[in-house]
Amino acid sequence: MSDEWRTDPFSNPDDPEAAAREQRRREREERRRKRGGGEEEAEPSAPTPAPPPPPAPEPPVPPVPPRTAEEEFWDEDPEPFEEDEEEPPPERAAPAAPSAPAGPPRGPRPPRPGAGVLDALRRHPFRIIGAVLGLLLLWFLVALFQPFHGEGSGRVVVQIPKGSSVSEVGDILSEREVVSSSTLFQVRVTISGKRSDLYPGRFVMTKDMSYGDAIETLSTAPVNEVSTLTIPEGYTREQIATLAEESGLEGSYMNASVSSRYLNPAKYGGKGAESLEGFLFPDTFELKPGAPAADLVQLQVEDFKRRIAGVDMSYAKSKNLTVFDVLTIASMVQAESGTPAQDPLVAAVIYNRLKAGMTLGIDATVRYAVGNFDSPLTESELAIDSPYNTRINPGLPPGPIGNPGLAAIEAAARPAKEDYLFYVTKPGACNELEFSKTEAEFEADAAAYNEAREAAGGNSPDTCEE
Repeated sequence: MSDEWRTDPFSNPDDPEAAAREQRRREREERRRKRGGGEEEAEPSAPTPAPPPPPAPEPPVPPVPPRTAEEEFWDEDPEPFEEDEEEPPPERAAPAAPSAPAGPPRGPRPPRPGAGVLDALRRHPFRIIGAVLGLLLLWFLVALFQPFHGEGSGRVVVQIPKGSSVSEVGDILSEREVVSSSTLFQVRVTISGKRSDLYPGRFVMTKDMSYGDAIETLSTAPVNEVSTLTIPEGYTREQIATLAEESGLEGSYMNASVSSRYLNPAKYGGKGAESLEGFLFPDTFELKPGAPAADLVQLQVEDFKRRIAGVDMSYAKSKNLTVFDVLTIASMVQAESGTPAQDPLVAAVIYNRLKAGMTLGIDATVRYAVGNFDSPLTESELAIDSPYNTRINPGLPPGPIGNPGLAAIEAAARPAKEDYLFYVTKPGACNELEFSKTEAEFEADAAAYNEAREAAGGNSPDTCEE
């Protein structure tokens, strides 16, 4: 059979590319025929299909314009796909037994945990970072401006000292739980432009106020109708109660000073404390006329917390003394020492006698037990059976016998480095004491004191001389 029917009727025989394509086509046809012959030898019984009849000659077609390179490319059969003739289907084999798959099943795999977030972060890192920063900014603005905050609760008396900075005001409000954050309060004051508008003085505020309400309260001048009450250093609860009543405070100071929600004595080592004795710091306070006595107690214990925070307790702690023990010693120092300069020396005597296992023999503790603060102690009072009688009981009394000032507290926390074991009032001196290291020295000093007392008609010879 002639192969003329396979020639391209539209090809130009003078075109070299057309001749090359025709040569490649003939080579492919030759390979197909050889492959077909091999199959006939392998299977002689199978009849060889007759070649299709040549197509009828097509009518002449007018010449077409030259083909583009793209059209010529698609005219050629790609080399990897030369076997484009149909082959007889193979014989159907019996179905094989199912077997386990050689590998994991094909198809889309489930995404790994967190893969979506990581992919999104890789594709849009700045969007993710921007969203996070936006959420943080939103949280900060809500915390700062508190759009859904209530009016607070309770009643808190706040004393803002004169000359306090904004940070100090924020710390005071935070300590009293008026606001939740001192830092955010300072930021809010700065943003509102009221850093210089905050007044000192006494303010009645509420617990857990919003920053805006707290700033509004403190930027309004406090009422000037206040009464000033000064508590002397060393006064007991009973003595302070008398002053509170005389100043017109409402309610019982004795009842209000048993305990306070603003101070827990156990935090300072006074787990068994029966009252706030020792924690009622003596100072000058401003209160509204007719204010509750509990307001004075609150101001005193909050003043104590501020003052005690600055006292160095390292030496006392090295002697296994708690803050409560230091307050107990300080209350005796305050009652016995005539001047702040002598406070460390009196404290040294107490430390030395405790170390030696001696009784303290301090009459001020007996006065506290019997409630006699002015008259000479009688023999029966000096022999009273009380844990506060340091003449008969060794060691410290159960607790403070008054409310000491800062100088006495500091002396009790770090006494003078002296070996004194005794002291007695120096006759004719102005609140001065005579200190001694031996019992013989003390007896000589005591004899001089008793002589001066007899000369004064039985009165204490501790008046000041010109």
